[in-house]
Amino acid sequence: MTPEFHPAAEEELAVAVKVGETRGSGLGGALLNEIRRATTLLCATPYIGERLDREFSRLPLRRFPFGLIYRVDGDRIRILAVAHRRQRPGYWRSRD
Repeated sequence: MTPEFHPAAEEELAVAVKVGETRGSGLGGALLNEIRRATTLLCATPYIGERLDREFSRLPLRRFPFGLIYRVDGDRIRILAVAHRRQRPGYWRSRD
């Protein structure tokens, strides 16, 4: 499996890393490492996440209040959002 981030998900990740660094030195880097860990896990076991519906799943991060919203497309893991668990539920549904 190959991970592929939607451009908007990449932007969300960049913003979250930047905010993390303003809240504590090294926090943004820790978030980035957690995203890498979760992405590697998804590539190895793509159906591990919580099913949101027939198409989308969510893998919550361990240490941070975010989840990776994704779908499996053949041999790709399409990560559509790096979504905060308590803000704007479902906003990412229109992404392709």
